Amino acid sequence: MSAAPTFTESLLAAETRHRSMLCVGLDPEPAKFPGPWKGDAARILEFCAAIVDATRDLVIAYKPQIAYFAAHRAEDQLERLCAHIRAVAPGVPVILDAKRGDIGATGEQYAREAFERYQADAVTLSPYMGFDSVEPFLRHEGKGVILLCRTSNPGGDDLQNLSLEGGERLYERVARLAAGPWNRNGQIGLVVGATYPAEVARVRELAPTLPLLIPGVGAQGGDAAATVQAGWHGRVRPDGAGHDTTGPIIVNSSRAVLYASAGADFAQAARQVADATRQQLNAALPGR
Repeated sequence: MSAAPTFTESLLAAETRHRSMLCVGLDPEPAKFPGPWKGDAARILEFCAAIVDATRDLVIAYKPQIAYFAAHRAEDQLERLCAHIRAVAPGVPVILDAKRGDIGATGEQYAREAFERYQADAVTLSPYMGFDSVEPFLRHEGKGVILLCRTSNPGGDDLQNLSLEGGERLYERVARLAAGPWNRNGQIGLVVGATYPAEVARVRELAPTLPLLIPGVGAQGGDAAATVQAGWHGRVRPDGAGHDTTGPIIVNSSRAVLYASAGADFAQAARQVADATRQQLNAALPGR
């Protein structure tokens, strides 16, 4: 029996199959649900599943944000949503946006939560407790671990852009560690914000083979063309012709897709925005 594909292999396959770099973030806010569903947390699964059904052939990945489920005691709906994605969009990776990061036995439990309870293909982590907070997640063969590096929020400057001895920035150190000694089994990726395209390019320079999860396109105002140009760096286009060794880029959009319409047509409107974003990202590829 052949081994299951790794997280990166699944990304590359979805990228080629769907001609897409777009990740749809699943951040359900019942107060923004359409029509009679508005304010009803019991509809979280139904709402998110409708978005998935409408966009499943347009994406490289889905990224459910665990806080939006936990705040409504909807973790059981998240479990069922992850199972639904596996059923209707086989081969499309699920990135659990949990931003975990703790040492020892606690880290082991967080890893079980992500990879056993939710059956996610990857999880986001904070690296600031060091490698021993990352290592428990790397024990899960083939799973992805995506470390916060240069995030899209303005407050990221408070720590991530600090200068270390020798002039290296803290986010650069994270990228070097992730691309080097920490990446023992090729499982690590990095989060870099679309709101900082120069830093996206710098992270790509330091970590050419790592997947980059890039939030901030859409409602946060990140420039799609600048993001692609910064993160692509000569990669083969996702047109079935193959890939070089540069890691894939995963450009996330959440609110702009989820809440494209407040009416009964919300799923179709989400599809239209997702497809337009996918095409916009593709149009920014070198040579287009």
